[in-house]
Amino acid sequence: MRTGRRPVPPQDIGLQMTITKDRKQEVIQGYKQSDGDTGSPEVQVAILTTRINNLTEHLRTHKKDYASRRGLLAMVSRRRRLLDYMRRVDPQRYLDIIGRLGIRK
Repeated sequence: MRTGRRPVPPQDIGLQMTITKDRKQEVIQGYKQSDGDTGSPEVQVAILTTRINNLTEHLRTHKKDYASRRGLLAMVSRRRRLLDYMRRVDPQRYLDIIGRLGIRK
């Protein structure tokens, strides 16, 4: 009986669209403002950027994965809103985070 799914190509083994717990903790440690900080805009933007980069790599291989593309666009929009908030509230924090993440020209 067929399941309707194709086997995973060898080049995709080890490639993850999601972010692992360890990787997420590394990102939080790198961008947190204080101890116990997991929800500041800097941390949220950094986690979203990591997820966006992983998903972008996935979509380079799987060009017709439209469901993942839709999720990618939602994440980019969420990151954009967070960055707009940061620019409005504290422009220097905004400039610092985009510089550290390298997400603007």
